[in-house]
Amino acid sequence: MIKEQQSIFYLETGETSYIFRVNPFGHLEHMYYGAKIERGNLDSLRLKRNIQTGSAVLYNEKIDPAYCLDSVCLEWSGIGCGDFRQTPAEILLSDGTYRTDFVYESYSITTGCVPMKALPSAYDHDNEAQTLSVCLRDQPSGLKLTLFYTVFSSVDVISRRVVLENEGNGSVSIRRLMSLQLDLENEGFSLVTFDGSWAKETHRHDRKLQYGQFVNSSIVGTSSNRHNPGFLLYADEATEEHGHVYGFNLVYSGNHIGLAELSPNDLVRIQVGINPYCFDWQLRQGDSFETPEAVMTFSENGFNGMSAHFHDFVNRHIVRGNWKNQERPVLINNWEACFFRFTRSKLLRLARQARRLGVELFVLDDGWFGKRNDDTSSLGDYKVNRNKLPRGMRAFAGEIHSLGMKFGLWFEPEMVNPDSDLYRVHPEYAVTTPGRNPLFGRNQLVLDLCNPDVRDYIVEHVSNILDDAQIDYVKWDMNRYTSDAFSPLLASQGEFFHRYILGLYDILSRIFEPRPQILLESCASGGNRFDLGILCYSPQVWSSDDTDSIERLKIQAGLSYLYPLSCMGAHVSAIPNQQTLRQTPLSSRFNVASFGCLGYELDLKHLTRLERKEIRDQIVFYKANRRTLQYGRFYRNHAVKSNKVYWQCVSADGVSSIAGVFQTLVSAAEGNDVLPLSGLAPERTYTLRTHSQRLFVHKFGGLLNFLLPVMINPNGPILRWIDRLYALTDCVETYQANGRTLMQGVHLNNQFIGTGYNGQIRMLGDFGSNLYAIQADE
Repeated sequence: MIKEQQSIFYLETGETSYIFRVNPFGHLEHMYYGAKIERGNLDSLRLKRNIQTGSAVLYNEKIDPAYCLDSVCLEWSGIGCGDFRQTPAEILLSDGTYRTDFVYESYSITTGCVPMKALPSAYDHDNEAQTLSVCLRDQPSGLKLTLFYTVFSSVDVISRRVVLENEGNGSVSIRRLMSLQLDLENEGFSLVTFDGSWAKETHRHDRKLQYGQFVNSSIVGTSSNRHNPGFLLYADEATEEHGHVYGFNLVYSGNHIGLAELSPNDLVRIQVGINPYCFDWQLRQGDSFETPEAVMTFSENGFNGMSAHFHDFVNRHIVRGNWKNQERPVLINNWEACFFRFTRSKLLRLARQARRLGVELFVLDDGWFGKRNDDTSSLGDYKVNRNKLPRGMRAFAGEIHSLGMKFGLWFEPEMVNPDSDLYRVHPEYAVTTPGRNPLFGRNQLVLDLCNPDVRDYIVEHVSNILDDAQIDYVKWDMNRYTSDAFSPLLASQGEFFHRYILGLYDILSRIFEPRPQILLESCASGGNRFDLGILCYSPQVWSSDDTDSIERLKIQAGLSYLYPLSCMGAHVSAIPNQQTLRQTPLSSRFNVASFGCLGYELDLKHLTRLERKEIRDQIVFYKANRRTLQYGRFYRNHAVKSNKVYWQCVSADGVSSIAGVFQTLVSAAEGNDVLPLSGLAPERTYTLRTHSQRLFVHKFGGLLNFLLPVMINPNGPILRWIDRLYALTDCVETYQANGRTLMQGVHLNNQFIGTGYNGQIRMLGDFGSNLYAIQADE
């Protein structure tokens, strides 16, 4: 709900209030963002200015000798008027100056969301949202700035963006224009960013705010695996369950910047928007420029409360089309089973084996086109390799469909190899810098999506294959950073990065909006483009090329602060893991991947009969609990021990829940473990039971000689033969109690500690884990 009373604007969600006012100088002064409060006398919330601060540059000393913009909490600021914190707008005016002072002119309130021209944004088909538009003007330059605030009340999220219109007499140059500025009083804030690189995306990092600026940014052309655009601020002593937490994100897939600045006056300035790196946008008279949409939320219920807001927002207002709120299929991807070396018969054998295990979708990855036998050729070409698929893609897709499976296909449309038919005919389609040698990443160049001919080429060729073969799923890859940033079609190369992203959105819209039945999974060397912008087109994103379950605990946990599990691609792969060489139990690989969109990526023919049976049981369990695992309320429960991770999903109706216990490295003589639980109905009675999983005997090596009547070689053929035919069942525990009791913590059976063995001992060891199914009694 949005209300205006006596020049004070109240933006209210179910649990939060956001309040600012038009002050006597026409500036938008921020007053409050936090837990919901009543409208009324707000003098107690207003930041006081009773005396001039040292070094102050006064805005108008004749009217107010204490009014200095540097000590005011502002919704927007300019340049040259006394605010020496980071400006949200750096604009070179037609007279060669930079000074701007945007003051209030008017406002309007509308129902629903205000559509954007070329960028994706959140939507609200039910017209429950409201949008406040506040018009500001810099009178001398003729620039008009409109701030848009859209309130999504039911999910406690507010979005913000800006449109700048040039109503002056000449062109201006935009060097920096943020989507959001928010000034807060410091609560002892710490900043959380989600950083990494290839194979180690979105690791959480915490930094205590100190005087100065802390910047979270990408300049690689995508939202990046280095720094996800989402970040958090939390007050002192906030935990997963308690305390003040603010979340920020950006609906954008290109270079971004997020900033937290602690000023000498102990005010914290937050900004989110397009990165000004190599950005220079020419805004001619009569033209306008729209920034991407930024989103923010607040929770007084800690990080889990904040995440819940973002999860609901993404599922209800970002993901769209046929796959909104739909369960994702269990897939198998052939990449780690075949790489580039596959034949039709090998693929069909893998598909038949996967179907018998319960897999629903077969995905053919890289290598199906041109002369693509390695990563040095054929990107940009779409002719099916008849040596691998003699009857073509349509016939092969039909064979997969005849098995009762859906069929998916890998593409990398934004890239080109010099060794390709496309490059030989149209070398100008590739992004290079005139007079300089091109730089390669993974033997490939980036295609110029600023060029409409390039976009038409991609749309035509990808669409033809999708329609001809009746593709059900697309994995859209993008495997390098953008270094050269030049398009011969642009008069100002400072527009390249942004126009590239606009071109990408144009391509995705033209391909997939007419084909809403196709499930699109975005990928960019793993999680190099995991953001709200791409989620407007792609309901799920490949989280990381790293499928190691222990690494995935950090990657998926980091993503979970900003994005729901229904968006995260997570696969079970072979061991030793191809990214870490780590050996983890098959059960743990599944247990981690089940908290996401489950897939398998390994050669099933190398599994034993018992391993295949284990996978079949895993898929049965996942399908039975898929709704809860993909769309339930997710909790990162507190771990007292540093070698434990606790995750939990609770169904929307509170009837069922899945909890996971994950152990990284075992400790000698491990003490008691207590399973923390959240989100259960306090008075409801539940039954908690361990999900049964197999213990393969090779895990115990020479320890078996303590149990067997004869001594065997732990590396010999007898043990390998036993391992193929026989497995132990890990400890299964069952408890019944009401939700209030269970949420005090479930004291689990002891782990193996080297003093003996019986069927009631949990056999975790290094990298072990268990899942627990919790069901309300009838």
